[in-house]
Amino acid sequence: MFEGLRFVPVTWPWKKDADERTLGPAVRVPSSGSVELVARIGAALPDPCLVLDAHGVVVSANRQALDLFEFDPTHKHFSAAIRSPAIVEAVSHILRGGEPMRADYEQRVPIHRSFEAYIAAIPGEAGEPAALILLRDLTREQQIERMRADFVANASHELRTPLASLLGFVETLQGAAKHDENARGRFLDLMRVQAERMRRLIDDLLSLSRIEMNVHKRPSDTVDLVQVARHVRDILSGLAQENGMEIRIAIDAPMPVLGDWDELVQVVQNLVENAIKYASRGRQVDISGRIDAQYGELTIRDYGPGIAEEHIPRLTERFYRVSVQESRARGGTGLGLAIVKHILNRHRGRLVVRSELGVGSSFSIRVPLAPSRNVS
Repeated sequence: MFEGLRFVPVTWPWKKDADERTLGPAVRVPSSGSVELVARIGAALPDPCLVLDAHGVVVSANRQALDLFEFDPTHKHFSAAIRSPAIVEAVSHILRGGEPMRADYEQRVPIHRSFEAYIAAIPGEAGEPAALILLRDLTREQQIERMRADFVANASHELRTPLASLLGFVETLQGAAKHDENARGRFLDLMRVQAERMRRLIDDLLSLSRIEMNVHKRPSDTVDLVQVARHVRDILSGLAQENGMEIRIAIDAPMPVLGDWDELVQVVQNLVENAIKYASRGRQVDISGRIDAQYGELTIRDYGPGIAEEHIPRLTERFYRVSVQESRARGGTGLGLAIVKHILNRHRGRLVVRSELGVGSSFSIRVPLAPSRNVS
């Protein structure tokens, strides 16, 4: 098929040898029609790949690149997609006949992602130079390293108090209350409460870790926010009745968004559960919704005591509580709104909080609509 064509070695950029990355032959392409062939190879790669002509204009972008940049950079200069002086310099170097280069690249919006870019020359048409850019996603690796450190720090800090309580109760039962039946029953109840608190904390930490590991992978399913709200109402109806409250939904039409059903249920459930626990004097929780431009917006409103303005910017921080004593008394871990924020980041959405002391609070989640409902 390629008889008479001259083959040029193309190095596989991710090959490692000991502690140093080395370049080794892995793919061979013919010099004639090489740009088209490299583009076909790029389409099969798991990482974002761009093929450039001699002027730095993108002649081919694989599906992973389109998903990363969220637009098609074909027929545009590559700098329209990759805004990095280091990569611009590397491409110029390659097109002047330089050796392959690597450069760090960070994408800061809609979420922070880290890449290692590999830039190499390929044979172009009519003898002109051409370039290949491969982007290796390092986001997950860096997140895992950071989460290991965060998990140890957070778990050791938050577990210290319930563990100290449990040890104190055990020592009391082994000592002064060893033969006191009433004290034994009371302390065992307290130990159960502390153990359940640790279980909730560990569950939330693990949930947060799972979400963070996948925050760079945008969900692609279509989910109706109205059905999510109704599902959460059914789940929490018993808790609402125990607190003398009612969950009301006032939404007329479906709101199909791009999302993950289980994660969006977790978001709405966390917000409604907070409204029931911390605003029970309001006697009701209202859930409303609307379509705003390219977003579906769901709002959970309570009529409780409200939140002071200085606390609102910090609500989604890990373990931040407006009232530590009240939160712990109600079984809170301080991670609920952090989980909400990270899930919405993965969905390319956001959380809007409004509150007024003595009036109540509203938590609005905004999630991009499914493509069929997007407004251009």
